Amino acid sequence: MSAHWKTYPGVEATAEACSVHVLSVIDAAMQGGGEVTVALSGGSTPKLMFNHLARAGSDWSRVHIFWVDERCVPATHEDSNYRMTEEFLIKPARIPHRNVHRVRAELAPDVAARNYQSEIREFFSLDDGELPHFDLIHLGVGPDAHTASLFPGEPLIDNREQLVGAVWVEKLKQHRITLLPGVLLAARHAAVLVCGADKAEAMHQVLRDPYEPRQFPAQIVAHHSRRASWFLDEAAAAKLT
Repeated sequence: MSAHWKTYPGVEATAEACSVHVLSVIDAAMQGGGEVTVALSGGSTPKLMFNHLARAGSDWSRVHIFWVDERCVPATHEDSNYRMTEEFLIKPARIPHRNVHRVRAELAPDVAARNYQSEIREFFSLDDGELPHFDLIHLGVGPDAHTASLFPGEPLIDNREQLVGAVWVEKLKQHRITLLPGVLLAARHAAVLVCGADKAEAMHQVLRDPYEPRQFPAQIVAHHSRRASWFLDEAAAAKLT
């Protein structure tokens, strides 16, 4: 297994360290002169990271924002990952509207997934069978070891061909739209931000236990992505010593 992680003393320090890494990846990608592509995740800890990103004073004019996953709610709903990102990053950083590629999650799940996949294919000019290479994908890990909206037992965990899937999360009684494993692994860089004592057992399962991705989905990234950088606070890393 190739995963390496860094541990920081608290949530704020961990989020800041991850934001510094994200900005360094974006800055390096911008040196190429073209468009930069970033896929973001939702959650409470990313709010802190987004605050740091927005305050950095970076040039976002060539950075295109996509989402790793989205809850099937309207963009104005309090559970919307888009709404949170808009509030804490897009508006404060003044990211151009033309650079924002949200999931149309107010539509029926299968329609939303199909539309989002089509938008990604068009943006990256993909041929059939090709995967997009995002410059950076930002991920988290849940207490059940899920990442993106790939939860334990989800059949799409084995899917490496499609880009986007609509999933039903039984324990949450909720539809979600998510990027699929092939896309996560094709990214040029991944930044995984994990904070909180409730994640400690999951991080041990993901980084230490035998490879069982159907049970611990975040192992997909831990075991197969050599481009992933993991940022953990001390609480999340407590069972890794």
